[in-house]
Amino acid sequence: MAFGGLEKKQTAAPMAEINMTPLIDVMLVLLVIFIITAPLFTHAIRLDLPKVASAPARQTPQTISLSIDAAGKLYWNAKPITLEQMRAQFAQAGKQADQPEIQLRAERSTRYEVIAQVMGAAQQAGLERIGFVTDPPPPGGLPPQGVAH
Repeated sequence: MAFGGLEKKQTAAPMAEINMTPLIDVMLVLLVIFIITAPLFTHAIRLDLPKVASAPARQTPQTISLSIDAAGKLYWNAKPITLEQMRAQFAQAGKQADQPEIQLRAERSTRYEVIAQVMGAAQQAGLERIGFVTDPPPPGGLPPQGVAH
């Protein structure tokens, strides 16, 4: 089986066989990759928003505590307030040189529409510092799913 010999024969024909082994190896690797990744494209991913525990927010003289209950009622520093009154308060606070920070506390089941209205009203009044306040988890850790605290 000499590839290049010293003999000058004209009968040597070119090699006409294709080596299929590398092609089969590549195809098998691709097949394994597709078998592994195919189920990822067909299943939806269940998304649960994280439960967050943070350090208590510090109260400064320039802090406004705005709470929203499950029914969508607003409370300005623990006093009930309407949406129109809140907009007027935001406009007044937005005119101050040292703008206050708004600490937004919303109950878990509050509709996002109400939170979006509050944030939009604050933005229209020129208030830029809005923080979301969370409650620390109970001493035993986070409550099980579906349990309100």
